[in-house]
Amino acid sequence: MNKAIRRMWLMVVAIVTVLLLTLTYVQFFAADALQANPWNNRTLYEQFGQDRGSILVGGKEIAKSVPADDDFENQRIYSDSPLYSDLTGYFSLVYGATGLESAMGDELSGASDDQFYDRVMSLFSGDQPKGASVELTLDPELQQVAYDALGGHNGSIVAVDPRTGEVKAMVSRKSYDANTMSSHDTDKVVAAAKDLNSDPDKPLVNRAIGGDLYAPGSTFKLIDTVAALESGKYTTDSTLDNPGELPLPDTNVTLPNYRQGGCSARTRVNLQFALEQSCNTPFAQIAMDLGQDRLRQTAQNFGYGQELSLPLQVTPSVFPEDMNQAQVALSSIGQYDVRTTPLQVAMASAAIANDGVMMKPSLVKNVRSSDLSVIDQFKAEQLRRSTDAETAHTVKDLMTSVVDNGIASGAAVPGVKVAGKTGTAEIGKDGLNDSWFTGFAPADDPQLAVAVVVEDVDVTTGSSLTSPSARQLFEAVLNK
Repeated sequence: MNKAIRRMWLMVVAIVTVLLLTLTYVQFFAADALQANPWNNRTLYEQFGQDRGSILVGGKEIAKSVPADDDFENQRIYSDSPLYSDLTGYFSLVYGATGLESAMGDELSGASDDQFYDRVMSLFSGDQPKGASVELTLDPELQQVAYDALGGHNGSIVAVDPRTGEVKAMVSRKSYDANTMSSHDTDKVVAAAKDLNSDPDKPLVNRAIGGDLYAPGSTFKLIDTVAALESGKYTTDSTLDNPGELPLPDTNVTLPNYRQGGCSARTRVNLQFALEQSCNTPFAQIAMDLGQDRLRQTAQNFGYGQELSLPLQVTPSVFPEDMNQAQVALSSIGQYDVRTTPLQVAMASAAIANDGVMMKPSLVKNVRSSDLSVIDQFKAEQLRRSTDAETAHTVKDLMTSVVDNGIASGAAVPGVKVAGKTGTAEIGKDGLNDSWFTGFAPADDPQLAVAVVVEDVDVTTGSSLTSPSARQLFEAVLNK
């Protein structure tokens, strides 16, 4: 009898031990895998229906959760979505999260380390945990001006505060309505995704920071100018040959000068005239003289090839390696395999505006918990010194002359000194180009640095869109 009791007791102890071990395993070791299991509908419903925090611009909610009248407790909706969708992304039952919904997902869902106390308190109160709100650095007026300025054209505009790195506007067109991807009707979401992914204009791509990247065209001549001045071999008084055609070494090809400006007026030029009229041949000769290593180092000093998070992930800009002299010449005018983002081009102008110091760009102004206490707040941070202050001041003066006396006059604001540089990147498509402007204003007290790119336009159309678009942004800031 005693032996039978002992056996029963040992069996009970064994069963309890197995249950405890299993419970421990499930709670502490297998929890993540179980939650991530696509068959775990309970987790899916809980996550998708939770009360996520809002994303705000200028105090207005551009993404928020509202009560739903279906199996989910909440529905994610987006206000003015085409204006902001490339930043907010979407929170989808079918396709998951993109954009800030993904990059700030822990904060918006209440799962970040900084919100641990809130989660503990919700356990005691029995309330559902609430996510934190994320306020962006964007200026809603500038965002609207930038979006409208692109009109019906594909392209991107980025505007940053050169003193702090705060992103004040970031638009990408063609855009889309994020509400079509956050619907609770899965059939409609799948249909919307099919349409968006098959659209040749690629509305789901944030052109400002990613996608296939752009050839920067003659905006890259700002990098050439910095490299030339830093080398000590060139000054603003240097005289440069300015042929109409430049034979490229070891090829049967010539590089033509820019024909839309006044380059043909002079056979010998200085840096100021070459930049004012965007003459190709002097800059190609400078680049071949300096060599690709110096040019590449200068490009890297301005951020080429380096990872960046806003917290949206930015595709690194590219300056090619192992080039021959002909390829170096083409790279100097932002062609060949040079590729960049509009954000990178804006940051380069911002660094020149800010005495050679590049500030770390950011889209997030602050993060607040559900009780409005600040979890995280933007702090201006130096990213790198791109060039010395003297060189930056010289290039600033040259860029001001490009607007005052050169081909970027469309960016001029009456009574204000504006610094700028245009660019035209050939894309090999029926004579069409990607048209650029970058610059900052006021030149003597920079408050805004911008980059504008418009895709697939002829030279005349491009010049009528890019520089005037920048002027509208500058005026919007200066009129505040």
